[in-house]
Amino acid sequence: MTPSRTQVPDFRALLRLLALFAVLLGVQAGPANNAHAAASFNVIAFYDGTYDAAHISFDHEANAWFPQAGAQDGFSYTATTDWSRLNAANLANYQVVMFLDDHPHTAAQQSAFQTYVAGGGGFIGFHVSAYNDNTSDWPWYHNTFLGTGTFLSNSWGPTSETLQIDDPGHPATAGLPATITSSVSEWYSWQNDLRQNPDIDILASLAPSTFPVGTDPNQTWYSGYYPIVWSHRNYRMVYNNFGHNAMDYATDTTLSSTFASAQQNRLLLQEIKWAAGQSGPVTPPPSNATGPIHGYGGKCVDVAGGNTANGTAIQLYDCNGTNAQNWSVGSARTLSALGKCMDVTSAGTANGTKVQLYDCNGTAHRSGSPAPTAPWSIRSPASASTRPGPVRPTAPACRSGRAQGRPTRAGSCPPEHGGPASRRACRALGAQSAVSREATPLYARRPRSPWKLVGARSRPPASGTGVHTGRPQPGRRLPINSGKTAGRKARRAGGGARGGGAPSGR
Repeated sequence: MTPSRTQVPDFRALLRLLALFAVLLGVQAGPANNAHAAASFNVIAFYDGTYDAAHISFDHEANAWFPQAGAQDGFSYTATTDWSRLNAANLANYQVVMFLDDHPHTAAQQSAFQTYVAGGGGFIGFHVSAYNDNTSDWPWYHNTFLGTGTFLSNSWGPTSETLQIDDPGHPATAGLPATITSSVSEWYSWQNDLRQNPDIDILASLAPSTFPVGTDPNQTWYSGYYPIVWSHRNYRMVYNNFGHNAMDYATDTTLSSTFASAQQNRLLLQEIKWAAGQSGPVTPPPSNATGPIHGYGGKCVDVAGGNTANGTAIQLYDCNGTNAQNWSVGSARTLSALGKCMDVTSAGTANGTKVQLYDCNGTAHRSGSPAPTAPWSIRSPASASTRPGPVRPTAPACRSGRAQGRPTRAGSCPPEHGGPASRRACRALGAQSAVSREATPLYARRPRSPWKLVGARSRPPASGTGVHTGRPQPGRRLPINSGKTAGRKARRAGGGARGGGAPSGR
């Protein structure tokens, strides 16, 4: 007898469930004082609190705001200036790490953090935590993880700006309008054009309508492309360019709040939940839409071999424009390709249940329970990670490139890099001899991040005017803040606390 199967997704049932989840989870733009949720995950924030009064003001504000937000949204928040706690044993107790105003500078702490995020741990960074005047202190962090290269310039003075949402399909930006208003901040620019990095997913940037940016004519940006919030596709991380309050430096008085924008607060809270592996809002594709569906690594959801037989595996594969990757949203809100439907084998809900191609039969439930529905995520059968996190292609040295490398299998690390211990170990060690030629099939799994049709813009176009390429535009003065650079160098040399004087780059 042929076992019953369930077509996916039944979006009406999904949306009813999501509405219920939204009520239960209490997602709001900011913390409330009259409602509390049991902590479902733990956040630890590292900071110094010793450099620049504007950064210190943000530290104090964050350490007051996040515990309230956590009480409302179901997470605990621990803040510490003890960077020695950035070790494997301690990090095992936390699902998200934050850097408020710095990053680690010892080899042991850097290694512990890199291993943590490679294993699926979440990260949220702010403003000056990405600052550097030389990437050599931690090349992986600046060049690969953040993708920025060296600090280039900053706007001045601090201003509130209009941000455009560049990837509305990411769980962190779900439900936000096309543009949002930021809180007041100083803004940084970087050596690297992040749009040229396929590993970087830019979530928000300065909207063209917001220029000019700044109040000092010598440090005002008049046009260009400036990323503000972004993620690395191979990690559960988000970096935020904001985190610098306006200050009256003469009186050490805070003049603005980083948490003054309800829209930005919503973005931030959704970032944190996504980084922790929590379910977030889902926006299904529109009715009657047709096109490829992109998944992790920019690859496409694909019917294996273009085969139309019932039970054919649905997998992640290089995008090739064939009908095997052309999916349509039907009137019953099913997804179909090659005349058949995306189907969960035997209506299974267990982790590891295979997703396949099967005759469209209109079933949407099994034993009265809602069927497994979108969003889908990719899981390699060989993944041995025990920490909730994204399943992704391995780190750059563990694959031969996004254009030809499919997600790899465990056991491919050469002996000199730890042998076949695990796929995660290979990622951490950053070496792999070859890329598996076997495509990774789709498996049903608890939601990670939504699939989206290609028509949804996930990043700005590569061409256009005002592209910031790492050099000042002709006729525009974009000076590096020499006071900030000098202050950081002094601090690295043990210069002690700074926070009373105004930045000399103003």
